[in-house]
Amino acid sequence: MLINSLILKLKKLLLLLFIGFSVQISAQKVAVLKYNGGGDWYSNPTALPNLISFANENSNTQIAKDPTSVAVGSVDLFNFPIVFMTGHGNVFFTNKEALNLRNYLISGGFLHISDNYGLDKYIRRELAKVFPKLTLLEIPSNHPIYNQTFIFKDGLPKIHEHDKKAPQGFGLFYEGRLICFYDYESDLSDGWEDASIHNNPEEVRLKALKMGANIIEYAFKN
Repeated sequence: MLINSLILKLKKLLLLLFIGFSVQISAQKVAVLKYNGGGDWYSNPTALPNLISFANENSNTQIAKDPTSVAVGSVDLFNFPIVFMTGHGNVFFTNKEALNLRNYLISGGFLHISDNYGLDKYIRRELAKVFPKLTLLEIPSNHPIYNQTFIFKDGLPKIHEHDKKAPQGFGLFYEGRLICFYDYESDLSDGWEDASIHNNPEEVRLKALKMGANIIEYAFKN
């Protein structure tokens, strides 16, 4: 596990060098988190490829265009500086999976969770297994994740309507570092999908893609 942690940190350092100084390195990979419990972890299949293309074009990243999936309990999790998670229903982590995810996050990994509607009560329960002593905190609009290449002075943008609630960005912080970003009542991943799927106005899709690119940029840098 220590070797995996060191490898993950080295990969993030190399990518940070590329972002800051245009050092030529092989493309970095990101992944969708595969979980058990019956929830549709595979939803929004066009979302992450579209976000990757946007980030590569606008945030000076060099991410492999075809994302893969990785199981929450797999040692392969440590190959990715950031993993994305979404779905509509139940999520379940075994104790072994929760420990693996915890080790990944405290070793330098980053998790972005996008509530695709119906995920909230389940993911909060399972995150408590991963970090029993941590609580999801709302992230203020002056936090760096909202102020990367793109500036969101009002915080998380609203992308897709669920229950007519304001969008909220929550985070888990470990020793002062943001290790997990959770978008609630926003549904960023819907905004990343092909325009024909949800018929969102282009300006709304652009907000979602910009916020997603910020999340990637922040994860690579921290």
